[in-house]
Amino acid sequence: MIALLLALGSSLAYGCADFLGGLGARKAHVLRTVMIAAPASLAVELLLWPVLGASFSTGALGWGVASGIASAAAFALLYRTLAIGPMNVLSPVTALVSAALPVGVGLLQGEHLAATGLIGLPLALVAVVLVSAGHGTGSARPSRTALLSAFGAGAAIALQLVFLHQAPADSGVAPLIIGRTVSSAVTLAAAGLLRRRLGPERPAYAMSTAAGVLDSLANLLFLLAARSGDLTVVAVVTALYPAGTVLLARGVLAERIHRGQLIGLGTAAVAVSLLALA
Repeated sequence: MIALLLALGSSLAYGCADFLGGLGARKAHVLRTVMIAAPASLAVELLLWPVLGASFSTGALGWGVASGIASAAAFALLYRTLAIGPMNVLSPVTALVSAALPVGVGLLQGEHLAATGLIGLPLALVAVVLVSAGHGTGSARPSRTALLSAFGAGAAIALQLVFLHQAPADSGVAPLIIGRTVSSAVTLAAAGLLRRRLGPERPAYAMSTAAGVLDSLANLLFLLAARSGDLTVVAVVTALYPAGTVLLARGVLAERIHRGQLIGLGTAAVAVSLLALA
C-alpha cells in the first residue's frame, strides 16, 4: 500500500511537471525551458542529500549514469515524436511502452501478483492509453518514422525507471543526483550547440523552475516506491501521469475532457483499487 501511494504521488508530480513544462515551452523554445528546469531539479536533489543520504558506490554510479543517459534520450525522442505527430496517436503509444517494458522486467525478475493484481494491471495499461489519447485518435495515421520515434521515447522513459530501480537500495538519492547531473549536462550541451535556433524569447522562469522541482519530486517518489514495492505495479501506476496533466488542463485552461479520457480516468480508479487489494 505504501508503494502504491508513493507511485500515485509520483504520477501526480510527473503530470503536474509536464503541464507546467508544456506551458513554459509555449512561451519559448523547449530547450530554454529545460535549461531552467534541469538545474532547479538538480538543486532539489542536492538539498535532499543531507536529509535522505547518498552512497556513491560503484553500483549507484553506474545505474545513475545509465538513468541519466536514458533520461536525455527520452527527452530528445519524446519531443521529436510530438513534433512529427499526430500527438493524439503517438502520445498513448509512448505512455503504453513506458509502462509495459518495466512490467516485463519485473515479471522476468520473479515478481508475482495476486488475482486482483492480474486484473488491475491490464486495466491500468488500458487506462494509460485512454487518458493520454486526445479526441479523434483514429483521424490520422502516423508515419513509420513517427511510430519508431514513439516506441523509442517510451523505451527510453522505461529504461530510465528500470535503471533507477536497479540501483542499490542503500544508495539514498545518489542515483538521482548522478542521473540528473548527466542528463543536465547532455541537455545544456545540446542547447549550446543549437543556440542559434533557440530564438530570442525569454523562458518562463517561474513555471520552468516549478516543473523542474516537481520532476525531481516525481523521480524521488518513484525511487522510494520501487524500493518498497514491485516494479510491475509501481511502473504502471506511475505511467498514469497523463491523468494529472488532463485534469490540470481542464481546471486551469478549461480544456475539454473527451469521453475516452473520462472513461480512462474511471478505469484508472478501478485499476488502482484492484492493485491496492493485490
